Amino acid sequence: MAAPPNFKKGQSTYRSPRFNGQYYGWWKTRMHDFIRAEDSKLWHIICDGPHVPMKKPEETRPMMPKYRKEYIDIDRKAVEKNYRAKKILVCGIGPDEYNRVSTCDTTKEIWEALQTAHEGTTQGKLSKIDMLTTEYELFRMKDDESIQDMHTRFSSIINELHSLGDVISKTSL
Repeated sequence: MAAPPNFKKGQSTYRSPRFNGQYYGWWKTRMHDFIRAEDSKLWHIICDGPHVPMKKPEETRPMMPKYRKEYIDIDRKAVEKNYRAKKILVCGIGPDEYNRVSTCDTTKEIWEALQTAHEGTTQGKLSKIDMLTTEYELFRMKDDESIQDMHTRFSSIINELHSLGDVISKTSL
């Protein structure tokens, strides 16, 4: 998970990381951290789907969504979080990526569409993990490589595995 070239340009702690279709693992990790730092509940909305205020019309009937005019303040605040999470995600992607997710209704759908597009399906993801695991297991310093370059290359393998959900414990390093 190498950082994109010239990534310092336009960086801010107030703006979400920008994704232009390259270095997805790097962006994904930074976006995850940015969203959780903004409000950890926003991350739950992305993972679990939006909050939908519900009501129980009668004792014998099942729960059903409330109409907007029935919302109370707590419902409005919860629904606002849905929109806030979506704004952060949408503002963090470029035009090509936006076209990919523009038909998605929820942040969960947006996040999953980006993951599938850039990490592949579960089978594709497992293939990438296998490839990176092999690279990790066969890792050696190259003849013309500095310690710094070797460390950067090694960290990229570990970070990419981490972004795909395969964490290598520090004890096995």
